[in-house]
Amino acid sequence: LILNVDSDTTIAPDVVSKLAHKMRDPAVGAAMGQMKASNQADTWLTRLIDMEYWIACNEERAAQARFGAVMCCCGPCAMYRRSAMLSLLDQYETQLYRGKPSDFGEDRHLTILMLSAGFRTEYVPSAIAATVVPNTMGVYLRQQLRWARSTFRDTLLALPLLPGLDRYLTLDAIGQNVGLLLLALSVLTGIGQFALTATVPWWTILVIGSMTLVRCSVAAYR
Repeated sequence: LILNVDSDTTIAPDVVSKLAHKMRDPAVGAAMGQMKASNQADTWLTRLIDMEYWIACNEERAAQARFGAVMCCCGPCAMYRRSAMLSLLDQYETQLYRGKPSDFGEDRHLTILMLSAGFRTEYVPSAIAATVVPNTMGVYLRQQLRWARSTFRDTLLALPLLPGLDRYLTLDAIGQNVGLLLLALSVLTGIGQFALTATVPWWTILVIGSMTLVRCSVAAYR
């Protein structure tokens, strides 16, 4: 087994044993633990990112794991089956973005390659890893741009897999990608309305704000 841990990540003492226990099933190619923000108390942004991580792990990844197909075993803390990783190494090392060598999104890319090779990918919520998250908006936006590129690129790679996995996963993949595009379109439309008519797009602001509050309130309550 190979354990990948980012340099700014601290893992709980039982993480290795809990991930290794999940990997006892030879059908499992990769497993990830639960991500938390180690600097959660620094700023309002780090608190929100910590909540975002909770949603991503305990709603998104947990739901995908019910079908044995976590779509991204996060880089800060993930375990891989060595034999499977070696068989995928050539594809893994030559990943491209728009025809050029890519050095971002390697965790999602390797996860999709594992699924393509017929392995299951799992989530272990009790394996806790705390990682340093961005504490300024500029760094956060650059990180999100890298992740968005990775999501779009590797979703295209995963499309042939989806029919053989589960209809829920197809819906989930569509939601992750189309939702972001619709949000971007809504924001651009609102800016266009303000620029052309000098009127504030209150309905757009209200709908986006309401959806954000509902989702964050559910996560905060849970």
